[in-house]
Amino acid sequence: KRTMKSAVFATLLASAAAFAPASQKASSSALKAFEEDIGATLPLGFFDPLGLVADGDQETFDRLRLTELKHGRIAMIAVVGYLVQESGLRWPGAIDLSGLQFSDIPNGYAAFEAIPYAGKLQMFCAVGALEVLVMRDFVGGEFPGDLRNNYFDLGWDTFDEETKLRKRSVELNQGRAAMMGILGLMVHEQLGVSILPSTVDSSYAF
Repeated sequence: KRTMKSAVFATLLASAAAFAPASQKASSSALKAFEEDIGATLPLGFFDPLGLVADGDQETFDRLRLTELKHGRIAMIAVVGYLVQESGLRWPGAIDLSGLQFSDIPNGYAAFEAIPYAGKLQMFCAVGALEVLVMRDFVGGEFPGDLRNNYFDLGWDTFDEETKLRKRSVELNQGRAAMMGILGLMVHEQLGVSILPSTVDSSYAF
């Protein structure tokens, strides 16, 4: 019996050993392209702790990369907008027919309470229109996040491949930093501990 058990155990162990390297090799081969793509920067390199692309699916990777880029672009705009408003800059005039002035709208979360319902509806519709009609790849772009749609170029096609990769890497990493930045601004605002200098003169207006 002991001999039989040992034989069975050895067979199972050999089977597991036979399958494991093949699986690891296939996974390693599938992830090779991702590990060399832009965004795999030092010190972390290719970082996928949740294993979202562990299966090496290119379509999933491209979809996640597009999502990351869009969120990064929105975050960069959000950081700039937050800092501009925190400095006291406001549009001139009234925001609605009741006479509420743009200068009366506070910054940050408090703005959502102060902005009239019609203004919130306009912002919601504007964001929806951008998401449906503009911020989409309708023609199959050169890379995930290429939303030019053969409409405007801004000189992109004049760059060589090395310059294109560098600019894409800069945008991706700046977007990542901006996502952390706007999150930090929002959290500290709710905590009541601003991370911005307190010496900014808030009396400016257009």
